[in-house]
Amino acid sequence: MKKNTSTYLDYQATTPLDSRVSDSMIPYYSQVFGNPHSSGHSFGWEANRAIENARLDVADLLSAGPDEIIFTSGATEANNLAILGLAHGCDRKRHKIFVSAIEHKSVLAPARHLANEGFLVELIPVDNQGGIDLNWLQDNIDEKTLLVSVMAVNNEIGTIQEISTITSICHSVGALVHIDATQAFPTMTIDTFEQDIDLLSLSAHKIYGPKGIGALYIRREYQNLIQPILWGGEQESGLRSGTLPTPLCVGFGKAASLILSDSEKDKKCIKELKIELFQKLSHQIEGLELIGPPLKNRHIGNLCLYFPGISADELIGLIQPKLAVSSGSACTSGITETSHVLSAIGLSATKSNSCLRISLGRMTTLEEIEIAAKVLISEYAKIKRLINI
Repeated sequence: MKKNTSTYLDYQATTPLDSRVSDSMIPYYSQVFGNPHSSGHSFGWEANRAIENARLDVADLLSAGPDEIIFTSGATEANNLAILGLAHGCDRKRHKIFVSAIEHKSVLAPARHLANEGFLVELIPVDNQGGIDLNWLQDNIDEKTLLVSVMAVNNEIGTIQEISTITSICHSVGALVHIDATQAFPTMTIDTFEQDIDLLSLSAHKIYGPKGIGALYIRREYQNLIQPILWGGEQESGLRSGTLPTPLCVGFGKAASLILSDSEKDKKCIKELKIELFQKLSHQIEGLELIGPPLKNRHIGNLCLYFPGISADELIGLIQPKLAVSSGSACTSGITETSHVLSAIGLSATKSNSCLRISLGRMTTLEEIEIAAKVLISEYAKIKRLINI
C-alpha cells in the first residue's frame, strides 16, 4: 500500500493507532480467538482474562472500579446508553434533562428524542469561549431534574469545562451528571471519584486506540437505574448485550495505559507545537483570529481559527491532498450546515463558515508544523488574490 504523504492535523476527528497498541492487539485476532463469553473452556477463559485486564486499564484511567466500566462500540453508543438508558430506567418524577448547547450530536440527538417522549429538555447556554453558564444552571436546576450532560472538552473549539463545579451544583438537588470525556485526554485528568461524576463516556480511537470500541463508566450505585438499549445477550452486567471484540478491548486497554504513562510528555510537546503553528500563521495572515478559549486554556492540540474573507471549505479544497484539517466535526462532514458550536458562542454564519479546526497530537512533528504553515499561508494568499482580481 502506498504511504500517505499528506500531513495529518485532524487529531480531534481520530488519532492514528499507536504501534504499541496495534502490537498488543495482534495475538487476539489469531492465537487467542475464543469467544470471551464462552465459560466452559480455556479458549473463552483466556479471551475473557484479556478483556478483564483491559477493563482494569480503562478503569485506572478514570480512578474507577473495573465493575463500573461497560464496554460499548464507541462514545456514540455510550452517550446514548447514558441518556436513554437512565431516562427509560427511572420514573418520571424527575423529567428534566439539561445538555449544553455545544454538545456532540450523539448527546443532542438522544436528548431531542426524549423531548418527543415528554421529557423537558433544555440547552444550557454558553459564553463566547464555550464555557457553560454556571449561573443559568444554578438558577434552573431543581428537584425535577434527572440528568445534566456536559462535554468535558469540546471537539471543535477545545473548551475545558469546570466539571467539579458542575457536579456540585447538580448533586445539590439530586440530579445526576453525565460527562462526555471523548476529547478529554491527555488535556485534563479525570478522576470520577474526586470529581464526583456519575456517568462518563469514552472512545478508544480518540486516544490512539482502535475504532469500534468505547466505554461508559457508570457509578456502581446507579447501575440499577440504567435500562439497556441493546437486548439479547446479558453481557456487561446485563447493561449491554453483544459479544465483546477481544482485540479491540485489548487495544483500548493498552491505549488507556499509555495515556497515563505518556500524558505529561504529550502535553508539553503538543502545546509547544500548537503555539509554534499559531505564531507562524498569525504573523503572515492579517486578521487571523483564535476562536474559543485562550491558547493555553484549551484542548492541548486544538486551534479553531477564523481565516478572514474566505470560505473554509474552499481553503480545504485547495490544500488537498497536502494537508488534512477540518471545517467542523467529522461526524457532520458532507452536510452543508453552520456549526452549532460556533453558533452557540455567538459567531455569525458568515464568520463560522470561514473557520478551520486544526488539531495536533502525539505523532505531530515540527517538520509537519512547518509544512502546514507554508501550505495554509500560500493557499490562503492564493484565494485572497483571486477574490481581489
